[in-house]
Amino acid sequence: MKISFHGADQGVTGSCHLVECAGKRILIDCGLYQGGRELAEENAEPMGFDPDSIDFLLLTHAHLDHCGRIPLLVKRGFSGEMITTAASVELARLVLLDAAGLQEEEARYQERRAKRRHGKRKKNFEPLYTTLDALNCFEYFGRRASYDQPMQLAPGIRITFLDAGHILGSASILLELEQDGRAHRLLFSGDLGYSGRAILRDPTTPPAVDTVVMESTYGDRLHKQLQPSIDELYEVINETVGRGGNIIIPTFALERAQEILYYLREGAQAGLINRYTTVFLDSPMAISATEIFERHPECFDTETLDLAKDGKDPFKLPGLNFTRETAASMALNRIEGGAVIMAGSGMCTGGRVRHHLKHNLWNRRNSIVFVGFAAQGTLARRIVDGAKRVSIYGDEIDVRASIHTIGGFSAHADQSELLAWHAKTGNPETTFLVHGEEKSMQVLAQKITNSRVQMPELHQQYDL
Repeated sequence: MKISFHGADQGVTGSCHLVECAGKRILIDCGLYQGGRELAEENAEPMGFDPDSIDFLLLTHAHLDHCGRIPLLVKRGFSGEMITTAASVELARLVLLDAAGLQEEEARYQERRAKRRHGKRKKNFEPLYTTLDALNCFEYFGRRASYDQPMQLAPGIRITFLDAGHILGSASILLELEQDGRAHRLLFSGDLGYSGRAILRDPTTPPAVDTVVMESTYGDRLHKQLQPSIDELYEVINETVGRGGNIIIPTFALERAQEILYYLREGAQAGLINRYTTVFLDSPMAISATEIFERHPECFDTETLDLAKDGKDPFKLPGLNFTRETAASMALNRIEGGAVIMAGSGMCTGGRVRHHLKHNLWNRRNSIVFVGFAAQGTLARRIVDGAKRVSIYGDEIDVRASIHTIGGFSAHADQSELLAWHAKTGNPETTFLVHGEEKSMQVLAQKITNSRVQMPELHQQYDL
């Protein structure tokens, strides 16, 4: 029995781990690297294993940094079975088709740019994968996993998906392995949510295991409390609208957009938000994701489920506008005040939010509100870290708007929640920390006292 690590190793994107047991090779996640150009180039590098040798792929959830290289995996020869929850299949289709479209668009842009610079001596730029590649990979999604229901993969390999409470359909995955008379219980946390959030249930209590592979995104810090974070969001909206400005919220299309809509609905109903505020969800993917959420109430917590049963839409508020069309999105840049514009991407690495930042970041009346994690090398991180000027689409834009970071909305568990979750795994012999920046992992490692902690490097392999 072996485990090797092929992404999100001392970093927060590109999750990909390989387990070998009983003659089978099982991949857990195959995510895209996100951030600066150097990271993006890693996506095209060899994966560290032969894709055609993989028998199963288990997907923890549908965020791009966990599923974004699946079309490339298939393109390079994978022909096994992919297994995840029903909600994750729907969300992954949405995410991967969007990613393929963006990559095709980027390749066309680079070709046009090269042609302008070099005339006929243009370079042929290929996308990492195409829309057709993304569609093809869904032929390999087989059985759907249900929470807490064991599934036999092969003799000596049984898996169970556990609710991770991170995004719709997200899971931790327990592997019960047997080989040569030896048994081993291996648990992948996936990305963990934290208790008490809206919409989704709290993460399932994990079982006692021999080895844990655990995310560590916020291993070095605690989140702000949720209610003060909600209050702060309302306060920023009211102050900004009161001075005639707009509020731009870079938003992840999966979970964060729906969560913010949920709290905006609550605030509007309670009269806590300025009545002259108009809310725009300017993200075709977030709009589609919201529709997928409404098709999967089996993932909802009791409060959200009760709303749905009463015929109330958890995500609908007065003055909410969905803007799918590009022309409608462009028209938002003519609004001079009173608008809350939620647009992707959450890290400002692409999408419509970059246009909105270009038109709003320079104006002191406006506010930019970050409600999620910003990885190193991203535009969001540069703004959060206090940059006075940033480059957007080749233009240098002064940062004059008010910048707010509200950490209580994070879909990731903070240090205290990670430690509490880990403590329930018993006394695992080894804990592998992944999906975190080096500082976060080191701080968290010092807090874990009931297990030997390893922080694997890329392509490092261990015996189980």
